[in-house]
Amino acid sequence: MNANVNNIKHKKVLIVGLGKSGIAAAQAMLRLSAQVSIQDSKKEEQVDGQLLTFLRGKGVTCYFDRIPHDMGQFDMLILSPGVSPALPFIAEAKAAGAEIVGELEIAYRIGQGQYAAITGTNGKTTTTTLVGEIFQAAKRKTYVVGNIGVAVISASLDAEEDAWLVTETSSFQLETTRYFKPAVSAILNLTPDHLNRHHTMEAYGAAKAKIFANQREDGYLIINYDDKACYALARDCKAKVVPFSRKEELPFGAFVKDGQIVMKTEKGDIIEICGAEELHIIGSHNLENALAAAAISYYAGIDPAVIGETIRNFGGVSHRLEYCGEVDGIKYYNDSKGTNVDAAVTAIRAIQKNILLIAGGDAKGQQFDAFVKSFDGSVKKLILMGRDGPLIQEAAERAGFTDVVTAKDMDACVRIAAQMAEPGDTVLLSPACASWDMYDNFEQRGEHFKHCVQGLDR
Repeated sequence: MNANVNNIKHKKVLIVGLGKSGIAAAQAMLRLSAQVSIQDSKKEEQVDGQLLTFLRGKGVTCYFDRIPHDMGQFDMLILSPGVSPALPFIAEAKAAGAEIVGELEIAYRIGQGQYAAITGTNGKTTTTTLVGEIFQAAKRKTYVVGNIGVAVISASLDAEEDAWLVTETSSFQLETTRYFKPAVSAILNLTPDHLNRHHTMEAYGAAKAKIFANQREDGYLIINYDDKACYALARDCKAKVVPFSRKEELPFGAFVKDGQIVMKTEKGDIIEICGAEELHIIGSHNLENALAAAAISYYAGIDPAVIGETIRNFGGVSHRLEYCGEVDGIKYYNDSKGTNVDAAVTAIRAIQKNILLIAGGDAKGQQFDAFVKSFDGSVKKLILMGRDGPLIQEAAERAGFTDVVTAKDMDACVRIAAQMAEPGDTVLLSPACASWDMYDNFEQRGEHFKHCVQGLDR
C-alpha cells in the first residue's frame, strides 16, 4: 500500500456523483479512515436502499438532490467522470482551499502497481481489452480497469507492486489528474467529441495530453502517426514517443510491412507480430487498435510471440461492431458504443456496403454533415430515433439523402429495418450519439438492440 494513504486519514472528503466510480471511491475512502460525504443530483428515493443503508451505517453524510451549504468544510472533492469541475459549487470549494481530483488520480496516489493507460476519442475499449488479454496471456498480474467499466480505485488498493493496471482513460478522468504517471501511455486518435464539456478541440486535446504530462525519459508514449492532430500532442512529451501507422512504413515504431504487423526498434531491427489479415476484428480502425496494442505490450516488455498469438485470437468487445447474427440473409451488427460521429463513420466504413443504419440519441452538441457525407453509397436507408434524430435528418436533407425513416424506439427501428432489408444487407446500430436521452448507458442500448434482433428469429 502506498505511503500516500496516510494523507487521506481523517480528511473531510466529498464524493461528487454516486455512479460506479463514486461508490468505489467512497468505499476506498472509508477504508482509509477519511470522513466521507456524498453529493448526487438524484433524489434519495432513486438511490438503491441497500447502498443507502451501507453508507449511513458507515457514518457517511449524504446530500441527495442538494448541495452542501458550506463547501469550505471539505479538504478534498473527488469528482465522478461525468461531473464538470466548472460547476459553481465545485469552484466554491476550490476557492476555499479544497483539492479537486478524480477517482483515477486518487487511485494512482493510494495504490501500487504500474499503469498502461490508454486514451483517444475512439477505440479505447477495444484496445484496452486487447492489451489486458495480452498481459494476462503473458502471466502478468493484470487488472483491466477505468472507463471500461471497473473503477480504478476498486483495484488499486489491492494491487501489488508488480501488478499492471491496464486502464482506459477518458478526457473527463484525465482533466482532474495531477500526479498520475503511467509507465506506458497511449493516445489512439483525436476527433471532435465532448465539446459540450470541453468547448474547444484545443481544450479537449489538452485534457487527453495529460496522460503523459508526468512521464519522463523512462516512460513510453504510443501515439497515432496517421492522425496529425493527435500526433501533434506529442511535441511536449518527455517520454519516448513510439508512433504507430497503418498507412506508412516508419523508421521506428509499429506499422504494417508486407502484410505483417511489425515493430521496428531504434536499432533498426524488424520484429514480426502477426499478419494483418489474421485479425478477427473488422475495419481499418481495428488494425490501428491492434498496432497500438502491440506497441503498448512490446514496450511493457512482453514477448512478441505472446502478443501475436493473443491478437490472432482476439474476437473484439461487446457493443463495438459486435456481430449479432443473421436472420433471413440479413446480418445485424451492434455498434452502440458508436456515441459520436467519428465512431459511427468508422463503423460504416468497416462494413462498406448495403447498410440499413439505425442512428440518433443525445447529440452532445455535434454537427452531422460529415456523418451523412460518409454514407457515400454505403448506406441504403437511415432509420432515426431519439431526441436529436431530427438534427441528423436535417443534415441528410441538406445532403440530398432522402431514404430516411423515423421511429419511436428501438423495437420499431429493428422491425422497420427487418422489413426494408433484403438478403445480403446489413442492419447496423451505430447511433453517432450518446444514449442518455433514452437509456442509462450505451450498454443498455446495445443489449436492447440485441434483444430486438433475437426477437426477429422467433
